[in-house]
Amino acid sequence: MIHPMDRLPLPLEGITVVAVEQAVAAPFATRQLADLGARVIKVERVDGGDFARGYDTAAGGLASHFVWCNRGKESVALDLKDPRGLDVVRRLVADADVFVQNLAQGAAARLGLDAATLCAGHPRLVAVDISGYGSSGPYADKRAYDMLVQCEAGLVSVTGTPEQPVKAGIPAADIAAAMYAFSGVLAALVRRGATGRGGPVEVSMLEALAEWMGHPLHHAMHGGTAPARTGLGHAVIAPYDAYPTADGGRVLLSVQNDREWRRLAEQVLGRPELGTDPAFATNAARVEHRERTDALVGTALGGLGTDEAVARLEAAGIACARLRDVHEVADHPQLAARERWRETGTPVGPLKALLPPITLPGGNEARMGSVPALGEHTGAVLRAVGMTDDEIAALRREGVIA
Repeated sequence: MIHPMDRLPLPLEGITVVAVEQAVAAPFATRQLADLGARVIKVERVDGGDFARGYDTAAGGLASHFVWCNRGKESVALDLKDPRGLDVVRRLVADADVFVQNLAQGAAARLGLDAATLCAGHPRLVAVDISGYGSSGPYADKRAYDMLVQCEAGLVSVTGTPEQPVKAGIPAADIAAAMYAFSGVLAALVRRGATGRGGPVEVSMLEALAEWMGHPLHHAMHGGTAPARTGLGHAVIAPYDAYPTADGGRVLLSVQNDREWRRLAEQVLGRPELGTDPAFATNAARVEHRERTDALVGTALGGLGTDEAVARLEAAGIACARLRDVHEVADHPQLAARERWRETGTPVGPLKALLPPITLPGGNEARMGSVPALGEHTGAVLRAVGMTDDEIAALRREGVIA
């Protein structure tokens, strides 16, 4: 047990990050850095800021995407089309350890804020360019939004039912790019610690999500066929699907081998003879007779309440899960038992938020700072880089800052 006086600092304390960011990919990456103790200065447009602020008003009047991706940051609102606004960013970068941007392709380079340019002038800086398709190739200038990249990366083709492909219900391409940007920054900082030099980091949404498509890609490239879309079922294992229960719930179960099938048949289905029936005794046979297999399981679970169905499956040693909606996830007993919920400050008051899933020893939790109002920290940050109150007031009058 660590004594309170021996608490370890968060791993990124003392690291300063400047981010010219919008939407999800870059903001989610830099939020991970903020959670681990970094100071993150978020540069936003003066006319409304990060456009994710306007996606919805579901989080107590704030946009749910913005609340999720932007806690723990300082917001500085600048007009980067004005040389004075751009000069402020350059001053901030001069004292920063990390710079992250996900502007439209080419926009950062026109401003001199692309990773290659910044790293040439600041050898210790780790600078990250996040884009849809990368800096070269025929798709370099193509507009990229999460759902579009899900389509281009093939995720939509393997998600859904046999009749209907569907996109993932979360921004999978944005999240994939964010997590590779996050890990790329950490790797570059470790290298800088050894060599004294930072350097550029490039992440594209397409390449990040294509990496996550590893199993379907390898299955298709090396086996000749793409995995079938099977809804909640599994393409090559049976039974492995969600089945309705008597009280309106649904329980998903997975039988991984023939021993488990025999236990399921005896202890849950009440049909021990199915364990040795040639039509069901092996996974290959069950997949061949999938409709009959699913009907047998569905009939048994359909006569049980959800709690009882889960209890019987667990007693038989069968892997299972409840099909929960998002409200049920918010009340998940495991998250509650592990005390994963905290409150984060926002301009509309405290909101519930999950602790980050990286749990570090040392006695300190992740730093879950407040979600900033647009331009909330502009004055303080500008004073810190040497501007006087008169200079700041003049910039504000002329609309260069907000």
